[in-house]
Formats: sequence, C-alpha cells, structure tokens
Amino acid sequence: MYCDRCGEPAEGDHTSCRTARRMEPPRYCPDCRRRLKVQVTPTAWTAECSQHGPLTPADQAP
Repeated sequence: MYCDRCGEPAEGDHTSCRTARRMEPPRYCPDCRRRLKVQVTPTAWTAECSQHGPLTPADQAP
C-alpha cells in the first residue's frame, strides 16, 4: 500500500499528508502508486487510476 498524497510506501510518518488530504484529493493510487487522473470541481472531486478505476471520497480512509 502507498500514500495517496505523496506516493511513498504507507509505512512511516505521513502526518503532513493526512493533514493536507483533508482539503486535497488523492494524487496517487494507494494500490499501485500510479499517478491518478484527478478532476476537481467547486463541490467535489473525482480520481481515476488507469489500472484500478475510479476512486471516490467514500473509498478514502479518514
């Protein structure tokens, strides 16, 4: 598993990533580390991995 903000392995300290993710969409697939295709609108975001498909806010851990 990988951090969905910085793309580094999920082990370790990702405190700043978790803080930033409160206001930002994910940038990396947590399963394969590929960059996501992200679209941000005023009220929501969508993200899609070319290998694993779409991610939604409901898919993300708090």
